[in-house]
Amino acid sequence: MLFVAAAAGVGYVLWTASKDLPDYTQLANYAPPVMTRIYAADGSMLAEYAEERRLFVPVSQMPKLLIEAFTSAEDKTFFTHGGLDWQGIAAAAYRYAQVKMTGKGQIVGASTITQQVAKNFLLTNERSIDRKLKEAILVRRIEQTFTKDQILELYLNEIFLGMNSYGVAAASLNYFGKSLDQLSLEQMAYLAALPKGPNNYHPFRQKERAIERRNWVLTQMFENGYITEEQMKEAQAKPLEVTPRPFGAQLFAAESFAEEVRRELIELYGKDKMEKGGLSVRTTLDPKLQLYARQALARGLIAFDRKRGFRGPIAVGELGAVPDWALLMKGKKVPDDMAPWRIAVVLDVNDAEATIGLQPRTQPDGSLAPERETGTIPLDLLSWARAYVDGTALGPQVKKASDVLKPGDMVYVAPNKDSGQYHLMQVPEVDGAMVAMDPHTGRVLALVGGFSYGRSQFNRAVQALRQPGSSFKPIVYAAALDNGYSPASVIMDAPVEFKMPDGSMWKPKNYQNKFFGPSTLRRGIEQSRNVMTVRLANELGMAKVIDLATRLGIYDKLPSQLAMALGAGETTLLKMVTAYAMIDNSGKRVEPTLIDRIQDRYGKTIYKHDKRDCSSCMAPDWTPDMAEPELLDVSDQVMNPYTAYQITSMMEGVVERGTGKKVLAVGKPVAGKTGTSNEERDAWFIGFTPDLVVGAYIGFDNPKPMGKGRTGGELAAPIVADFMKLALKDKPATPFRVPRAIELIPIDAKSGKRGIFGRDGVILEAFKPGDEPPDSTKIIGDGPSVAAAGSGSGGGVMLVPPSQGAAPAEQAPAQPSASGGLTGQGGGLY
Repeated sequence: MLFVAAAAGVGYVLWTASKDLPDYTQLANYAPPVMTRIYAADGSMLAEYAEERRLFVPVSQMPKLLIEAFTSAEDKTFFTHGGLDWQGIAAAAYRYAQVKMTGKGQIVGASTITQQVAKNFLLTNERSIDRKLKEAILVRRIEQTFTKDQILELYLNEIFLGMNSYGVAAASLNYFGKSLDQLSLEQMAYLAALPKGPNNYHPFRQKERAIERRNWVLTQMFENGYITEEQMKEAQAKPLEVTPRPFGAQLFAAESFAEEVRRELIELYGKDKMEKGGLSVRTTLDPKLQLYARQALARGLIAFDRKRGFRGPIAVGELGAVPDWALLMKGKKVPDDMAPWRIAVVLDVNDAEATIGLQPRTQPDGSLAPERETGTIPLDLLSWARAYVDGTALGPQVKKASDVLKPGDMVYVAPNKDSGQYHLMQVPEVDGAMVAMDPHTGRVLALVGGFSYGRSQFNRAVQALRQPGSSFKPIVYAAALDNGYSPASVIMDAPVEFKMPDGSMWKPKNYQNKFFGPSTLRRGIEQSRNVMTVRLANELGMAKVIDLATRLGIYDKLPSQLAMALGAGETTLLKMVTAYAMIDNSGKRVEPTLIDRIQDRYGKTIYKHDKRDCSSCMAPDWTPDMAEPELLDVSDQVMNPYTAYQITSMMEGVVERGTGKKVLAVGKPVAGKTGTSNEERDAWFIGFTPDLVVGAYIGFDNPKPMGKGRTGGELAAPIVADFMKLALKDKPATPFRVPRAIELIPIDAKSGKRGIFGRDGVILEAFKPGDEPPDSTKIIGDGPSVAAAGSGSGGGVMLVPPSQGAAPAEQAPAQPSASGGLTGQGGGLY
């Protein structure tokens, strides 16, 4: 009777405990949060994003030795018990009683791997008899439903192993930078030592305990017969070397690109799926071109900043106030993307050089290395560092090192090619951006959002709204070419006034502070003539210019004001580069993209940028006699292809004879256009070859004048040229593709009339089929007055005598708006 009563009592308890058990069969559909991985176009790792850093790896792909390490450390009878280790439970109970009676020692557990799976997936960490009973019931059911390999797979992919690593695959990468199949024996043993408490065996803070625990695991592996004694002793003798892997962007100088991809993924799928969905994202980034772009932009910004003078040290310390000069630089850090720059303190200065002490390098545990490095900054590397005055004027010439530095100054330095010598560096006040794109696909090959992502995460390539200045003029000229004009059409370059609704007069002016009389459209764009452009836009009507600018994606809505023809509206660098890509792509629409393809955690493609249909690509077999699949380009034609070539040819002239001459250094056919906004607040250059489009701009984040003469041709064009020289060094000099039926006719570049090829000033001009140079010159805008403005501003237009003055620079002069304010003066509000 006692036995029956006891059995009934136990049965009741078990029945009660099992009433509200979670559904253990859900383990069969286990889909853990997995990190999203982003790759460059060549397959190299670009970035990882996750709430929990986890990679799922099937147990069949895990090294056998790794499994043996974990079972030795956590559950040596895993493959023989039925879910509960009764011998272990008895030993744990005896240990518990011993500790309670003596007050000495530590309580040990007896959880099997199956029990840990039940607890981690289905239960809480609550310490109670009820939870333990539920765990025991679930364990039995799990063991009856799943194989040992399935249980191990769940456990090894879910277990937390420190450093935000969930699962053995993520831990292998985060601790050692290796995949599981590359781990050594001692590394596997260390990972197996972590489940009991990763913080207790931290590789830096608890290094001795970590090695002791690792060596214990190795001993257990030997005792279980998994390794030999010789293997055990060899592994135990090795040091614990952990190299934590950075999270986020992985490729140097690609942080802006990676962050923009992250934002796009969140927009497409939401933050939750981006961090937990295990997406595999193949981007358009070319790592080599990205590095070239970063180098070119940084060099250009530094070169310009040095012309403005040295603004002084980043901090000043007192050498005698600390026992070790390295302590003066404690807490200061150089962003990773500014390598190889370092912080240094000036130890001594004489006429010939400054002696510096370099900030000690940081060790993996966060402490400073004990070594102390010194170097020198010779006088010839300090000659640029004249005192900053106002950004244009400079202090006196540097004649000795002490004119620039004094002991205790903390400065940025970069190693010179000569050992032990360093350059004095400073972070540029001015900033900028660069974008490189494939004009046929819209694939963004490189994108740099600023001088240093570590200092500023603002992405100037896609977020900064800036005035493109004269780099917008090709859109005006293209609109004219689409509406009956030719590159040989002649426009009067003479003073003109526009009467505004408030009664004031707007007088657009030229860069050269003078006017040049009748000139061809080609001449106007090559020399970036403001007045000619305004006259052309007025004659054409701003509605046509706005329509083309909208179709090219530069603006969503552009005010119908003539100043907008000179680039007074605000847009982004990426939009401008995309518009030029469409010109380069024979006028066909191009959609910019940073992403080629996205796959889900199971490898299924869920997004492709390339929308072209290729049903023949799905053929089950391929034989040599079969024709290659044809991918039809179904892109919209946003610009007449003949017009696209004509404006391209005119922009070749900008490089060969006009404001973009510095790009001739590339040594290959390049077309492009400079741009400078009001008061030199923004300097642009966008250039392209038949298969590459590159754009760059420079300007202060809080827009202000950069100084007289700091134009797109002087600042931005050399940056693009620097990049193109590197990007195209192994490419052939491919000429631009001439559409069929385009006629190349020799004309006089100044008058627009037919000429004899070979004579001075005669060029081959591109004419659309059926067009030809006129026999007589018709000058647009000639005469004492012009009829009502086509700008939509409501004002009249009249010619004024040439003595009326001229322009301050190649710029987009402000035009009063209907509201009475000035448009085009803000120059990059964002």
